[in-house]
Amino acid sequence: MMPLNYAILKYMTTVSEACADDILIALDSSYKGFRAFTAKAITDTLLTAEVNGLLEQTRFDLDDQGNLRLFFRANDEGKVTIAKYIK
Repeated sequence: MMPLNYAILKYMTTVSEACADDILIALDSSYKGFRAFTAKAITDTLLTAEVNGLLEQTRFDLDDQGNLRLFFRANDEGKVTIAKYIK
């Protein structure tokens, strides 16, 4: 099994956009028991990937409980870079 951060980046290359909640649902069966498998930790991973140029923020909204959700997508250059380093 690949490290969680790698799985998050790889997942982002398969969708048009996603937020931490989407990733929690998509990767639940493989990573549910991981300590870092939380919306906050996933959001931190997404923000780090954005700073490093792999992802870009597409939009934001509030969920049903009023929590901020940030949505990201892998841009073309980010997809190429992710595919190059994460098989």
